[in-house]
Amino acid sequence: AAAIFRRKEGYIMAKNKEPKTNAMRILDRMKISYKTFTYECDEFIDGIHCADITGAPYEQSFKTLVMEGKSGGYYVFVVPIEKEVDRKAAAKAVGEKAVDMIHVKDILKITGYVRGGCSPLGMKKPYPVVFDASAGGFEEIYVSGGRVGLTLKVPLAALLKVTNGKLADITMK
Repeated sequence: AAAIFRRKEGYIMAKNKEPKTNAMRILDRMKISYKTFTYECDEFIDGIHCADITGAPYEQSFKTLVMEGKSGGYYVFVVPIEKEVDRKAAAKAVGEKAVDMIHVKDILKITGYVRGGCSPLGMKKPYPVVFDASAGGFEEIYVSGGRVGLTLKVPLAALLKVTNGKLADITMK
């Protein structure tokens, strides 16, 4: 089990000492307010453990998955932490015949982020982003802030705008 040393939450302002991630810089630049939840751990932990630490409701907490289509293009899927992506539905949502998860060793090279700290905002390149339709039931959702130990609570409308994302049914029933 991961050792948790501290948890902080607060609104990040420009003069705060919290080191900024690409995701945070993008939100700041677009003047989008967000709430941060930070914690320290000594190893990778999954979204459920992150939600437990931050107190975020499971159904409002989303993980970021990066997949490669048959065409060779990369796609970002943002799904509830307790659900699994439906690969057929995900492929259909992005106009591919099929999509597969990228290998863990390729996450940093493709996204600029590490496993467990992959945010749908601020990747190396702008990939198509699809949020599970269930996100539409919330004004704000929790996503990774761009590093292990950082969760952001961001208005969904802002996430959709900044990522040029869309909503679709992409999880297993």
